Amino acid sequence: QANGIQLFQCKIVGNKEPFVDIPEEMIRDALRHVLDVRNHPMLIHCNKGKHRTGCLLGCLRKMQHWSLTAIFDEYRRFAGSKVRVLDQQFIELFDEKLVEYDHANKPVWLECTRQQYEE
Repeated sequence: QANGIQLFQCKIVGNKEPFVDIPEEMIRDALRHVLDVRNHPMLIHCNKGKHRTGCLLGCLRKMQHWSLTAIFDEYRRFAGSKVRVLDQQFIELFDEKLVEYDHANKPVWLECTRQQYEE
């Protein structure tokens, strides 16, 4: 705290068959933190930086209007051999329009498409 660092722990459970699913509300809550520039810079991480992090960032990419192909490509690149179909299904079905955040403090990159992001 002395250095202005805040810690947000969202404690998101991972998608694991057959009965454990990521609660959508937890992802929406985490995105509220991500989408507030007053919380930046920010490090997003889970146990290994693959599944829950991948789901959160996949949902963020949906908010940035990336195609599902591009989102899944990024997810697979970081998940490696540990890709979970349930994670990709979660991202695909996630309704980004239900994410409520402070528009006055949104990051400028939120409106960037993948093409603009890569330029």
